[in-house]
Amino acid sequence: MSCCCHDKESELTWTHSMHNSSAAALQTTGTCNETVSPQPSSSEFSLGVLVLLAVLMVLLALITVLGNALVILAFITDRNLRHRSNYFFLNLAISDFAVGAFCIPLYIPYGLTGKWHLGRSLCKLWLVMDYLVCTASVFNIVLISYDRFLSVTKAVSYRVQQGAASNPVVKMVAIWVLAFLLYCPTVLFWERVAGYSVVAEEQCHAEFFSNWYFLLCASTLEFFVPLLLVSYFNVHIFQNIQKRQRHGSMQEGEPPKSSSLSWRTCLLPRQGVSSSEAEDSVSSSMRPKKVSLTESSPPSRGNSVTPENDLSASFHAKTSSKLQQDKKIAKSLAIIVCVFAVCWAPYTLLMIIRGACQGTCVHNSLYEITFWLLWLNSALNPFLYPLCHMKFRMAFMKILCPKKLSTLRSRNTPSF
Repeated sequence: MSCCCHDKESELTWTHSMHNSSAAALQTTGTCNETVSPQPSSSEFSLGVLVLLAVLMVLLALITVLGNALVILAFITDRNLRHRSNYFFLNLAISDFAVGAFCIPLYIPYGLTGKWHLGRSLCKLWLVMDYLVCTASVFNIVLISYDRFLSVTKAVSYRVQQGAASNPVVKMVAIWVLAFLLYCPTVLFWERVAGYSVVAEEQCHAEFFSNWYFLLCASTLEFFVPLLLVSYFNVHIFQNIQKRQRHGSMQEGEPPKSSSLSWRTCLLPRQGVSSSEAEDSVSSSMRPKKVSLTESSPPSRGNSVTPENDLSASFHAKTSSKLQQDKKIAKSLAIIVCVFAVCWAPYTLLMIIRGACQGTCVHNSLYEITFWLLWLNSALNPFLYPLCHMKFRMAFMKILCPKKLSTLRSRNTPSF
């Protein structure tokens, strides 16, 4: 009897325990659906993998900081870089520098451990800075593309507006204001308006992380619209170049030349390049060649050089130089569109999908990869923009290799 009662008592105890466990599991599941964490589970990684990831993260932060710091330092030390269009490069470098100096370092321990140990206030500050500088980086890309679009398709009006010294400053400030208004108010006040928080303890992500309606609207303004604008500017620049190239070929009585643009123009300076008034163009790295009248002007009767031939040769040289500059602009913009799309598209699409399905249809590791791919764009920007311009390359060489620069200048200086 006692044995039977004991067995029955054990059975009731086991049933009660299973009921409590099931209730706890259901409660936990409900909580996870409300507070989906974007962070991966660090327990899945071994110590060796964690060390490798830490090294790669720190390396990316260093490249981002050093590359953009070099752009900022070159702009400060070299007066030749203080051109209107180059102010937009400076603005882009400032936003990307903040990504490497503030956003990535604070995220590294969080990404490795899966827990935020720096408090809720610093979490809010990190979120505001991360959304602000990343959005400002995108808007700066659009501004640079628009400036180049004007310099190619509306060159005359673009030069007329060069005298407005405050114009670039106003646009730079406007970029930061728009970037702040897009995300930062919702990051700061979403919890207060809703009356509760959906972010779990020791986690740090935006309150709207699971609201795919807001994510879709914000991503449209942050990624899809900028991508369409940059693509639009790029296509029209290519069309403008092709039209002018065909027109120039028909005037010379030659068959239309191929409109393909050499990638070498973005990496290597052309030989025989000298300074001229064409530096006022946004693509100031490609300078017009000095053209001899005997080489440029068509042969006339008696081999005499007339003022008409002189004027024609000078006009042809300037037109050819401007066309070469615009080709380089088109090439750099094509690189911008491709890299920007590759770095931002995966994160934007997965963020919307993850918010729509409450994080159940996208693996954390896949989302984490796209998140770091987003920051990779800030590390690549110093190489995509200033390094395609002769003035920036010369300024970098002046900072990093001053002796080599002086040697090159002495070799290129003509002796009389």
